[in-house]
Amino acid sequence: MTLAILCSGQGRQHRNMFALTGDAPEAAQLFAHAAALLGGRDPRDFVRGEADEALHRNRAGQILCTLQPLAAASALADVFPHGVIIAGYSVGEVAAWGVGGLFDATATLDLVARRAEVMDAATRAGDGLIFVRGLSREEIGHLCERHGAAIAIVNPGDAFVIGGGREALSRIAEDARAMHAARIVALPVEVASHTKRLAVASAVFRKTLRQASVMFPPRSGARILSGIDAAPVVSLETGLDKLAAQISQTVQWADCLQACVEAGATGFLELGPGHALSGMAAEIGSGLSARSLDDFRSLQGVRAWAARHLSA
Repeated sequence: MTLAILCSGQGRQHRNMFALTGDAPEAAQLFAHAAALLGGRDPRDFVRGEADEALHRNRAGQILCTLQPLAAASALADVFPHGVIIAGYSVGEVAAWGVGGLFDATATLDLVARRAEVMDAATRAGDGLIFVRGLSREEIGHLCERHGAAIAIVNPGDAFVIGGGREALSRIAEDARAMHAARIVALPVEVASHTKRLAVASAVFRKTLRQASVMFPPRSGARILSGIDAAPVVSLETGLDKLAAQISQTVQWADCLQACVEAGATGFLELGPGHALSGMAAEIGSGLSARSLDDFRSLQGVRAWAARHLSA
């Protein structure tokens, strides 16, 4: 099996998200660093003790959802083969650079904290995201054009995340129901990520990335995909340009999953939190093995699964 690692975005934070990684000695420094970014709150205590609203605030959510894949990668470093394929969903793309070794892990946490801050600064009151499944790309595009919103993420199976202001999203949801969309969900995200409403945030974050220390090409040999076009990062400057642009451009996630398959991936491991990405990966082709860290009861179980499939 050729393995693809998937780094999750926001939205699936939960109180047990660090059940496997929280006690891993390899990740202790990461949890300590994240605690400093969370105002001194240990992330493990934070997710268990805070209300859902606090877990889904943009800055905290981005830090938590980046900490999890970084902690998992540090604890499972012996599992990931040289040249692994890595793709990240939304903020997970920054995590993917950390998991792949382009950014130092603690520096990755600093970068996502800054990313969230510049996004919040550029956000208008009432901005957010909704999920719509069951309408075509053309139909969704017309709805967005009609109501002044934009497609934020293209997922497999006629599934889309749409970003915009509260009134525009409400009108789109109403029209989508009338058009018999299969599912419509307001997402617990308070920014219109991956839309032109955050163009200023992209520009500011690119300045931050210019100051970042980057190991390129990575010693891991990782093949890291850019979210806005599913192309592998083969040029540092172009890759950083795309990483910043992703804040205000559509994420082509369906294309990213297909690019993993075309690069030879026959198995997917989502580092979490949640199962959303591994579920999508399982749907794109028969015979693909797709699991999430949240599926397992121990890190040893992850190692056993990987050993079994990587030797197949």
